Amino acid sequence: MHSITNLARCEADLSKSHSADDLELALVCTSFFFWFVVNLIKRMRFTDIVKEYLINSTFHGVKFIADDSYHVTERIFWIVCVIISWVGSAFLIDASLEAFQTSAISFVVETSYRDWNTRFPSIVVCEMRNMERIQAIADKLWGENHDFAMEEVLNEIGYFRGESYHTVNECASEDMAENCFFTNFSAYADLVRSTCMETLEDCYWNDKPFDCCRYFQPMETELGLCYAVNSLQTSSKHPVKLNMISNKHTGPGKLTITVLTEAYVYTIGEEEVPNLITPKSDVLLVDHYIAYKRHISIKDIENDPEAKQVSVSQRKCRFPDENNLDVHRYYSYSACSVQCRKNKQLKICNCTSHLMPNTEPYIKCNMSGLICLNEHYEDLTIVIPKWSVGRRGVVCDCLPSCTEVDIGIVHDSRESIFDSDRRYSTIEIQLSALPTERYKRNVVRGRLDLVVSVGGTTGLFVGASLLSFVEIFYYFTVRPYGTRYKLNFHQNHATELY
Repeated sequence: MHSITNLARCEADLSKSHSADDLELALVCTSFFFWFVVNLIKRMRFTDIVKEYLINSTFHGVKFIADDSYHVTERIFWIVCVIISWVGSAFLIDASLEAFQTSAISFVVETSYRDWNTRFPSIVVCEMRNMERIQAIADKLWGENHDFAMEEVLNEIGYFRGESYHTVNECASEDMAENCFFTNFSAYADLVRSTCMETLEDCYWNDKPFDCCRYFQPMETELGLCYAVNSLQTSSKHPVKLNMISNKHTGPGKLTITVLTEAYVYTIGEEEVPNLITPKSDVLLVDHYIAYKRHISIKDIENDPEAKQVSVSQRKCRFPDENNLDVHRYYSYSACSVQCRKNKQLKICNCTSHLMPNTEPYIKCNMSGLICLNEHYEDLTIVIPKWSVGRRGVVCDCLPSCTEVDIGIVHDSRESIFDSDRRYSTIEIQLSALPTERYKRNVVRGRLDLVVSVGGTTGLFVGASLLSFVEIFYYFTVRPYGTRYKLNFHQNHATELY
């Protein structure tokens, strides 16, 4: 109280003085003023800082709560209004976040097909068996008088499909065959499998010939070495690509090849790989002396350019270059299932199949591991859903590829080939018609949409902007210390004048 009286007296003396001689009085009074304010700030409580913030805040309604000039009834009214606004804002923001996480993507069907370029699916040829070659390899390894049961062992090793009945029976029993081998199975598989030149010839795209083995590139799969055209998953890092595009100028594309061995021919997407669980509808079982014709339909998936900015968990798919696998260079559902089986093989048998792609030799199974794979065939081969209880199999929680193709079989036909000079088969795979529909994956709730939604909600309910939240930090950290520093400076200056 005494300080306030002295401050008032100083003001009165300044109002009466008009000469330059009274400058000293002015300085003294000014210094006293700052000394008074500093002591006032030092005595400020946290509630005073809160009150100052509420009065000056840009959040709507809160200044009426802190202003003492309003009646208590009015202040209670504004407390209720502010609480309701903040609760409503929180509910809407939570709904926006939930929608962003679970409903960021929508699918539509496009029919503006006149200017589409449709890529032909990947065609993969995997040799199924070649008993003549196996007999020749067996004669070379063990002589013409070898145990013929070893040819079945070579057949199982070279074209391993998860089971190895003859190998276990001949080489893991008490009555063991003479020429059994127990390690390095992949080397024997390489001996057995035919080369590209021994597998394919006479290749045509839209009736125009091309070099089969230049464009059918080697591909390592869990079924062994295959040959693929128009695939991302080939062993070559920079494969030669054949322009297999179909549009209104070229008409429906057609691929014709001659296969010289018994084989599986897969019609799959460019990022997919042949595997043990490939649907039978995607596979042609090719035997000698038969001409196969298959007409297919294709529905592509087009992705919004912003789809890659959406997280994998939101769009529930992976692009091929978002690979988290080690068995293949690009992601796909089929490649993920191969990785899943590899992991399960390592878990149960502590080794993997000798045909498993991109696998170090020391991880591949020897004879004891092969016996383990054979004993757990169902556990390692059959894929079951994760909610399945009590069934044998492997659970593969794999996402689909974002670019997978819907390939349908329109018509299959076959005719006999009467040619006694050589053994072969012909395969013709053709688009039945140019596609008139395709799926489009659109982003309906991107990050920008989330920012706009949250910003609009907070602006509508509480009148806030980003700087309104900065004010909270400012008033409770920067402003008290900044004010105290400034007033301390003036107090020190006033002390020097005294």
